Amino acid sequence: MSKYRKQLKISQFTVPNLRLSSGFAICSFLSLTLINPVMASEKLLPTLTVTGNGIEKIATTLTQVRLGVEIQGKTATEVQQEVASRTSAVVDLLRSKNVEQLQTTGVRLQPNYDYSNKQRRLVGYIGTNTVSFRLQTELVGTLLDETVKAGASRIDGVSFTATPEAISTAQKDALRKATIDAQAMADTVLETLNLTSKEIVSIQVNQASVPPPKPIQVEQLSRADAQVNTPIIGGEQTVRASVTLQISY
Repeated sequence: MSKYRKQLKISQFTVPNLRLSSGFAICSFLSLTLINPVMASEKLLPTLTVTGNGIEKIATTLTQVRLGVEIQGKTATEVQQEVASRTSAVVDLLRSKNVEQLQTTGVRLQPNYDYSNKQRRLVGYIGTNTVSFRLQTELVGTLLDETVKAGASRIDGVSFTATPEAISTAQKDALRKATIDAQAMADTVLETLNLTSKEIVSIQVNQASVPPPKPIQVEQLSRADAQVNTPIIGGEQTVRASVTLQISY
């Protein structure tokens, strides 16, 4: 009798659960049956996707310069001391001119070998110390001449860029032009096809990019070259942007 009652209790416990699960499945089925027709009845509007481009050119008013001192000598100590002396004079001059972003970009001391007659012979050492800085373009030419007089023996490169404020303004103007260009293209296409635009479904903005300025390589200078004035003329920098519009009609 006790075994029968135990089986009966199990049966009474499991049957309602089965009924509940079945009821839940039926409700879920009904819910799907009611919702799906509504979703299926929604009509997706056709869309037109266009991408507009904007370009803004700005003057480069800042110049980035890389220059330094290179010395050859018979002993490492002699070379290093001469490099340090000339570099200190160059750096003091640059600081007196209030240049921006002045920093050391390289320090090097290496043996100098002669490879004639298929033999390697140590003839001395070569030492270099290079720095970089930024200054208004109209002041760079004169300053380069002064640095050579102070002890600089090499100018590794010059590149031009606009001020951060000018670049920021140009980015906004380029995005504005790209937006107008995209809207104009969409209007032209829809009018040509006798269609009417309804609304902008999505907008994709590609950040206005500023390509790095192309550096101008400057040949290595000797101290005698300081007698010639160095003309430095900046150019233009191009800022590009694009905007993609998806418009329903």
